[in-house]
Amino acid sequence: MRKIPAILAVALMSFPTFSQETVEPIVTQSTTDSKVQSETTLKSPPASAISPTLNIAGSDMCTLGIAGAVQTQILGISAGTTIRDMNCERLKNAKTLYDMGMKVAAVSTMCQDERVFEAMMNAGTPCPKDGLIGPAAKAAWETEQAEQKEKEKEGLTTNEKTAAGGASILLLLLFLL
Repeated sequence: MRKIPAILAVALMSFPTFSQETVEPIVTQSTTDSKVQSETTLKSPPASAISPTLNIAGSDMCTLGIAGAVQTQILGISAGTTIRDMNCERLKNAKTLYDMGMKVAAVSTMCQDERVFEAMMNAGTPCPKDGLIGPAAKAAWETEQAEQKEKEKEGLTTNEKTAAGGASILLLLLFLL
């Protein structure tokens, strides 16, 4: 048993002799030149011009909704509007008048449409005029048409006045250019 401590003492004394070798440090020098060329791709969000919603569907209104939008990478524009349907309003007004018992006023309202007016004249039941109905209304309408023809002979018609006004505006715009 005494031999184990003696062997252990010899082993420990010999260990330092192995570790005393001289080691030189390793020195490494390097120079690196690098040129990096990179390209970045930017992914932009999708176009998002949103047209306004016009909730007129299913309602008892005489309007038509129109909306639209345009989007570019830089600018987005959207707009919307409603348009009145005058014929729809005329029909609703005539129905309301008829429901209230005002049948002559309802027919008079419908006669504001030229197609209805012509149909009534062709059927021999002219539209009411200044409270007159039947043959008296037909005579009043014929008298008014004769007066309008005489006025047209004297001066420019409405279409001619519109054409002359449009031509003068075009000439003014050409002059400004």
